Amino acid sequence: MKYIDEFRNKEAARTLINSIHKEAGEEQITFMEVCGTHTMSIARFGIQEVLPENIRLISGPGCPVCVTPNHYIDHAVALSRRDDVIVTTFGDMMKVPGSSSSLEREHIRGNDIRVVGSTLEALQIAEKNPEKNVVFLGVGFETTVPTVAASLIQAQSENLNNYSVLSAHKTMPEAMKALSKGDVSIDIFICPGHVSTIIGTKFYYSLVEDYGIGCVVSGFESLDILQSILMGVKQVVTNDQKVENQYTRAVKPEGNPKALETIYAVMEPSDAEWRGLGVIPDSGLAIKDEYSSWNTAKQIKVDIEDTIEPKGCICGQILQGKKTPPQCKHFGTDCVPDNPIGACMVSSEGACAAYFKYKVQ
Repeated sequence: MKYIDEFRNKEAARTLINSIHKEAGEEQITFMEVCGTHTMSIARFGIQEVLPENIRLISGPGCPVCVTPNHYIDHAVALSRRDDVIVTTFGDMMKVPGSSSSLEREHIRGNDIRVVGSTLEALQIAEKNPEKNVVFLGVGFETTVPTVAASLIQAQSENLNNYSVLSAHKTMPEAMKALSKGDVSIDIFICPGHVSTIIGTKFYYSLVEDYGIGCVVSGFESLDILQSILMGVKQVVTNDQKVENQYTRAVKPEGNPKALETIYAVMEPSDAEWRGLGVIPDSGLAIKDEYSSWNTAKQIKVDIEDTIEPKGCICGQILQGKKTPPQCKHFGTDCVPDNPIGACMVSSEGACAAYFKYKVQ
């Protein structure tokens, strides 16, 4: 299949694997990927299994659903219980367990919660239901934020006052800086490909300059990831940490200026809570005051239950790279995709879901 087979060529993969083994030496080299799609691809293609023993791949906070704290889920659940509210959301938020419920459970109970494929669909629901407050759950990194920001611009231009966004948007570079200062030793970041198409590569230079951690922006196919690992290995072995872009067919140094312009026309940096990482300064995107009429948190007041974390769940430690899914006592037994205890088992980008689906040990 054109544009797929080229990036899954067996002979090319063997060549890259042999080069990695040749270059890797004997010292431990730790890579952290901070993109859920990379996590899934690494598990799917069995990449860890073909690497030298001294190369370790760990997963970071690259799954937006996973890093969304329980308090936000509880807020969304409380909104869904109001008769005058329609909650709209992407599908991977439905099963995420909050303190006592989930959106899926509330939907079963008859609350009006609708899975949408885009913010455009949510706007259309608002137009067709003027007597209801239509809330879109804004969860995601820089990749999806432009569409949410565009929906707020459209809602303002059309005076669509029954549409609003409950924002939990986060930005990846600040989280990567927080991880760089943590107690998990990271030699190379495999930088998120989708996010990088928006923000470009310039945001990663401070990770090299301030923390001495190399960065490789990677695509998602097996050859992309293997080539990125080889590039990272060479950086470590030669002690030449830098920002490299393997994913040149999609990522430009400047990113997508139009998308960035749209984001910052509507939103501004804010402190944000990340599951497992706590509150990270300037790692979130808050809706600006001039769009407060379309900010759910300011327009619709609800009582939110006290936040309770699931007992025994180590999702937070997995997101920091401190633990792997099989180290959780719930993994694969009472915590499975159809009955998740923690958020890392819910999303198609979650580390636990990836390990479970592809039987990674």
